Order: sequence, then C-alpha cells, then structure tokens
Amino acid sequence: MREVWVITACLALVDATSIQYNDEDVAPETEKEFYRVQGDLYSLCRIKLLRLAYLIGYGTEIERSPVNSASLSMLPWPKPAVWPSVPDDATSEVVVKEKMILQETPRVKHFGIQRKPLPLEPTILVREANQRRSSLSVGNSSEIFYGRVEFNDGLAADVPAKMPQADKAHEFMMSRTYSSPGNFDCSIGRPMRLAEIFVAAEHALKKTISNPDLQKILSSVENFEQKYMELTKGAADNYHHSWWKRYGVVLDGEIAAVCFKRGNFDLAAKSYEKVCALYAGEGWEDLLAEVLPSLAECQKSLNDEAGYLLSCVRLLSLDKGLFLSKERQAFQSEVVSLAHNEMTNHVPLDVSSLITFSGNPGPPMALCDGDTGTLSVTVWSGFPDDITLDSLTLTLMATYNADEGGKLRNSNATVLKPGRNTITFPLPPQKPGSYVLGVLTGHIGQLTFRSHSFSKGGPADSDDFMSYEKPTRPILKVFKPRPLADLSASISSALLINETQWIGIIAQPINYSLKGAVLHIDTGPGLMIEESHSIEMESNKKAGQGSVGTANSGDATKDSSVAAKDCSPAADKHFEQLCLVSGKIEFPDWASDVSSILWIPIRAIDDKLARGSSSGAPEKQSIVDRMRTIALKLEFGISKNQIYDTTIALHFSDPFHVSTRVANQCNDSTLLLQVTLHSQVNATLSVYDAWLDLHDGFTHAGQGNGRPISAFFPLVISPSSRAGLLFCLCLEKRTAEDENNVPPENILNIRYEIAGDRTIGAHPPVTMKSNENAEDTSKNLVFRSALVLQQPVLSPCLAVGFLPLPSDSIRVGQLVTMKWRVERLKDIEEKRVPQNNDKMLYEINANSDKWMIAGRKRGHVSLDMKQGSRIVISILCMPLVAGYIHPPHLGLPGIDEVSISCSPAGCHLVRVLPPAPSSSFCVPA
Repeated sequence: MREVWVITACLALVDATSIQYNDEDVAPETEKEFYRVQGDLYSLCRIKLLRLAYLIGYGTEIERSPVNSASLSMLPWPKPAVWPSVPDDATSEVVVKEKMILQETPRVKHFGIQRKPLPLEPTILVREANQRRSSLSVGNSSEIFYGRVEFNDGLAADVPAKMPQADKAHEFMMSRTYSSPGNFDCSIGRPMRLAEIFVAAEHALKKTISNPDLQKILSSVENFEQKYMELTKGAADNYHHSWWKRYGVVLDGEIAAVCFKRGNFDLAAKSYEKVCALYAGEGWEDLLAEVLPSLAECQKSLNDEAGYLLSCVRLLSLDKGLFLSKERQAFQSEVVSLAHNEMTNHVPLDVSSLITFSGNPGPPMALCDGDTGTLSVTVWSGFPDDITLDSLTLTLMATYNADEGGKLRNSNATVLKPGRNTITFPLPPQKPGSYVLGVLTGHIGQLTFRSHSFSKGGPADSDDFMSYEKPTRPILKVFKPRPLADLSASISSALLINETQWIGIIAQPINYSLKGAVLHIDTGPGLMIEESHSIEMESNKKAGQGSVGTANSGDATKDSSVAAKDCSPAADKHFEQLCLVSGKIEFPDWASDVSSILWIPIRAIDDKLARGSSSGAPEKQSIVDRMRTIALKLEFGISKNQIYDTTIALHFSDPFHVSTRVANQCNDSTLLLQVTLHSQVNATLSVYDAWLDLHDGFTHAGQGNGRPISAFFPLVISPSSRAGLLFCLCLEKRTAEDENNVPPENILNIRYEIAGDRTIGAHPPVTMKSNENAEDTSKNLVFRSALVLQQPVLSPCLAVGFLPLPSDSIRVGQLVTMKWRVERLKDIEEKRVPQNNDKMLYEINANSDKWMIAGRKRGHVSLDMKQGSRIVISILCMPLVAGYIHPPHLGLPGIDEVSISCSPAGCHLVRVLPPAPSSSFCVPA
C-alpha cells in the first residue's frame, strides 16, 4: 500500500506543480531548484515502480545497471505483518511464473565478458517473504535454505546449496494496523516458492491499487516498460535543467539500456557516450567498465569503425583488475582483426591512454649541427599481448618555438611487448636547439594511431605501464655549428703588388674528417689566379700533434698518439700538385686528417703609380687601398652536408715607400736631393740601380745621367729598415707660359731584387727562379715612384699666410674669426690669361668633431693678376672641444702645390680653454 501510495502521490504532485509553474516570473536559481525537485519526484516514483515490478516477477526486464542496483539494493522490502498467500485459483498463474523463471537466460555481454550480475534486492526475496508468514515450521525452513524443493506440478526449483542456519522461530507477531486491505490466511503449512511469491504479490496489488492507470501499467511487461521509460526521461530532463546535471546523464544511460534492448542502437550509442564521458571525467573506472562494453556493441552494430576501435582502446586502458586476462586479449584481438581485415578506410585513432613514451634516463643526447645519429626512446605498451606495428614515426618539438622539429621514422615492423620497450630511430641532421618528444604515430594495418602522452619516467628497470604527462627535460640538444674545420691565411705580412705571389691557405680539420673535401675559390676584384701554374699542397709542419682529430659524425676518434711516435720532418711530410678545375680543388686522401697548406699563385693588380712624399708632410697610406679578398667555401662530410665559408683578407704593398728632402741648396741653383727608401715588406731587398726621369723645371747636374752620386750598389735593405740615395739637380729657368702649365711628374726608377720566403711574406715572383744570377738585369724587378719636387720660395706664384688670432684665450663655444692672407708673387700678362681667370677657388678644411664652421666653407674670390695683389679670406668658426687642437686649414684646389708658398706659416696647434663657469644653477647657502 505504501509503495503504491508514493507512486500515485508523486505523479499527482508532478502534474499539479507543472500546471502552476511559470518560468517567466522566477529567478534562475529558483528555476533550477524547481527542476531538481521535479527530477527527485520522477526518480522516486521510478524506483518505487521498479520495486513493485520486481515483486510481481518483472525482475528479468530490469537492467542490472549500477544506478538501479544501488537504488533497489538499498531500498528495503515491504514489511507487511503477514506476507500475502497465493489464492486457490492461481495455480495456472504459478505455473506460468515457474516457466518464466526457468527460461530466464542472462544476456551475454559483448567480448564474452563474464561478470557477476549486480543485485536488485536488499535480501533474498524467498527468505524475506517466508519469514513474514505467521506460521513457519522448522522443517519447512530447512527445505527453503537447503537442497531442492519439489512442486505439486512436478516442476523443481534449485535453492542455494549453502545457506545460513535458520533463525530461531519467530514469535507470533501481534497484528498491526496497515493500510493494506484484504484478509490473508495466516495458517500456511509449507514455505512459499518464488513463483508463488510473485503471484501472491500480484494478487495483493490488484486488491490494493485503485488507480486504473497504475493497474494497467503493471498488467504487462510492455506497459511497465513504457511507463518506466516515461518516468526515466522525465527525471533525466528535469535534472538536465537543474543543478544536478550529472544525475541526468546517469539516467540517460538507463534510457540507453532500454533503447539497446529494443534494437535502437543509434539512440543508445549517443546516450552511452554521454555516460562514458561523465564516468571517465570523474575517474569512475568501475562504473565505466559496466557501460563501455555496451557502447562498443552499439558501435559495432552501427558499423562505426572509428568509434568501435576507440572503445576497445578505452577498455584496454582501464585498470587491469577490472577485466580478466582473456577479456583484455579479446579487446586487443578486435583491434588487430579490424585493422588488418575488416576496415574499408584508413581510420585515425588516439592511443594516448594506451601507449606512452619517454626518453631514456640520463643527460640528453648532444649533437652538433649537421650531425646524424641514433635516438633511443622508451615506449610503454598497455596491450595485454605482443602487437606488431607496421611503421613508427616520432616527432621532435623545439623548445624555443612551437614549430615541429624533424620526424624520425622507423619503417621496419616493430613488435611492442606488454610493458617497457626500447625503440631506436635513425636521427637525421637537425637544426640547432633543444628538443623534446612530440607525437608518436604509426600504422597497424589500415589503422593510423597517434599518441601524444609522455611517460613520467621512473625506475630504469620498471616494466609497468607508466602514467603520462608532458616532460620538461629535453631529449636532444643540437648545438650551434661547431668548428669542424678551419681555413686561414698562413701569413699576415704584405705581399708584392702587381707581381705573382704565393698565398698560403691553411686547411685544418677539427675532430672531423676532410676526406673527399672540395674547396671552392672565388677571387675578389683586383685579384686573379695564375692558372698557368699548378696549385701546391703540402702538410703543415707547424700544426700541433694533438690539435687535429679524425672523427666524423658517428665515427670513433683515432688515437693521435700513433702519429706522435715519429717526429721526424720526413715522416709526416706530404706534397702534391693539384689542378684548379672550374674554381674548385679536390683534397687528396692524405689531407683528410692532417693540417695542410694550399699554395695558390695569385696576382694583385693596381694601375696606380706609387707616389712619394716630402719629409715635411709625409703621406699616410691607407691599408684598405691595397687590400684584396678571396672567398673560400669548403664542402666536406659523408654527403657533403657540412659547409665552411670564410673570406680571407690579403694585404699587398709596394716594396718601397719613397720620401724626399732637399739636403742643401747652392748659390748656383744646384740642389742636393736626398731620397729615402723605406722597406714595406718582410723580406730583404737588394737595389742594383736607380735613376731619375726629370721634367721641366729640373735638370741633372753636370754630365749626370740621372744616377745618384752615391754609387754603393748593390744596396741591401733589411726588412723594416731604410736606406738613402743622394741626387744632384739643377733648377731650370721657366717661362711664364711654362709656369701656367701643370708640370709633369718626376719619376724615380729602382731596379731591385727580393729575397724572401713565401711562408713569411713577400718573396720572389713565381715566374722567377731562385738560382738565377742577380747580375742579369733583364730578370730584376723595376719599381717606379712619382716624386713631388718643390721649387724655392721665390718661384711660387702665390703666398698664403695665416694671420694671428685676435685673442690668446679662445674658449669652447666662443666664435672666433680665422683669417688668411693670399698674395700674388708674380705678374701674369693679361693676354695670356683666359677670361675670368682672376677668380680663385678656396676651401676651408676643418675637423668637424672639433670645429663648427659658421660661414661658407668653399667659394670663389677675385685676385688681381698683378704682382703684389692681396686679399684676406676670413671665416667664422667655433671650437667644440678644449685642449690643443689643429686649427682649420685654407686650401686652393685649383692651384698646384708647387706654385704655393706658405708664408707666414700657420700655427701647428691652437690652445682652446674650457667654457667659462656659469652660476645659473648655483644655489645660495
């Protein structure tokens, strides 16, 4: 009576509240709470209906799910004072119930899973019903709990073989006032059988239930199942709208069970997926093990290959204790069989929960840029048996960015054993950086699997299937390009320009083999290779015995102590002549593991004539003007994948730098010219002859032929030293027309010979042989240099004088007027002067870091053609730094230097004082 009353009351309350409820006038919290109460009412009504259905024999139609088992096993049986008895005219009904019980066959789960059914009753119904009878004999009690019981109709029912001893005879219980109507016979001679209990309960309910709808519901299995689905859906829908959404998902699983039994696998699979997602997210593996096989069976019936494979993998990923070994082997057999035989298309599958991987313990593998190797990875397999992988690919991830690194492929079939496995991958060259393991992919037949789970690691000897998380320790470190070889110039001193010279290139392997190396040579502008001469290669005797190794990528380093046993020069001496083909040279085999020198004949070309300088203003030569470059590219390695590029700068120079000085001037216009020769090469120079080619304005004194008056030839000049020559010249009178023309340059010619070593610096040209006679003038070298000879003071046309400064105390930031006086020293006839020739170009030169020019730095001024004409050029400037600095200089670009006399000469340095102190920022005490 109580069970029936609860069902009808819950249904009536649900209907009444649904009519009165208006969701537009309530707060969201109230709305969710309303739906929760509605869901509780539906759920309570559902449980009570299941209890009544079990009492009348519908227990075989109830899904023995975890939620049903939990609800019904904790719900006590109805406890009437006397359990109802079987009516006399219900014998046929008892027979039907008996046949139904005997014909009950439990549903075989997919994969042959054998699992003990979950209980739906708090205690054994037979014991509970017979204990509630008013008269129970001890003998009949033994028939209940032990052995086999014979029925009147010849049928037999098995009873548990082992049951606890019968309780003491219950004392007669006083009749209590229950709401249950009807009078039952309390004098029972034997215990009731299970079928009789079902029939007695059904007749009692018919007398108790007054609601015709409820009677109809319990009248047949179909009506009961329809009402059960209605109540379950009502509870699930209300829970989905309330706070308790997980309750709704759990009840969706009960709906899925009914859909599965009816053959509606599509709806069943959708609901089962929600339930499995909930159980997996909460970590309820025991509950997941109950539902997941049903989902897999639905997916197989729907021919959902991807979903079915994923369910099999999830079953394998569950705790080993949830399934028997043969059941887990069945899961694996389904995966392998479907992958090799039944699949129609390639299916990607995520096996991150089943296959994990990590690097081996210890420091990460260290490689250099361009090196290859073998990477060892530990893979844990959660499969119960060995499984063969057709291919395996491992992706490396760079730690400095999100880009994928290289992919390591193992194309051979790989057998994964349960637990720990060690897999090796060939490692191609990687970019410099630090790498961690990325994604593990592979193929099993037509199945493409993917795992992005990383094992935590653990003891090296552990075979357990490890849990997974992303590692922070790198598995591989590729360092920036290490020096595997080096190319450098063998000398740093200057070589002879415009002459064929040997340049030495040192090729040194650094713990790497140069076998089969190819050197590409590209000369820069102003430099050419003399291809008429062969290139020479020899071993470098100066290289240290232990500084050069012979290790290649993946090869062992040879012991350098073997080479150090014989230290004689001839033991390690190698020499070979090579040919330049298309700008390339191939190294011989003996140069693969030793330091060697390449001697290349080259010639630096410079068409400019060397210019001497006067002792008063020595010329500063720029190193860049005589610098040449040669680009080298060395290709080496097993597959020529290693490349070393470099550019070598070579310094070329003239053998001499010439400076002149007028040693003495006689009254008869005779000059003694001292010429100083400065050696600019690291070699010994021998001068055999020297002569001057003079032009207008100068002649050789006496009967001289241009040779010096000091004839101490040969004149030997050591490296970095100097020597002098003395010439006697005479001034030649020049006409006014000659003075207006720019005189040609005077040339100093020197015939010399050089004695040097190519391993040190400048040396005899390649075309010359060292054993030739030095007296053979046709083979000596000739050096030519232009000289600037300045005439005496009265010969120049113009005189430029620097006027004194207005004040001795010049300060930083103070404007100062610099003045120069320009005076014409000679008359120039007007008929010989072109029109507007009185215009003279001037230019002010000053260091911009020390002076700021406030006026025009360049312009024209007018100067009369008559002798004695004067003009003053002034400029306003400001010093920027304090100290002794060079003042600005006035230059006349349009007039040759020999026609200008600086008188009075300008000051060499100017003292500039710091700025005057300022009191603008002073604070009174």
